[in-house]
Amino acid sequence: MPLAKPNYQFEKRQKELAKKKKKEEKRLRKLAEHGPEPEANEQSPVTPPPEGEKP
Repeated sequence: MPLAKPNYQFEKRQKELAKKKKKEEKRLRKLAEHGPEPEANEQSPVTPPPEGEKP
């Protein structure tokens, strides 16, 4: 009788989920230590239009 084949896709998905969870926990831990990160919109200042062009 043949043996059951391992489900490599399931194992890979579980490994990816564990890695993602660990990364999120690390991000939250850093966020708690250093305060909130500024939003991407707040970081980029408004640049004036090039000369000769109207906004």
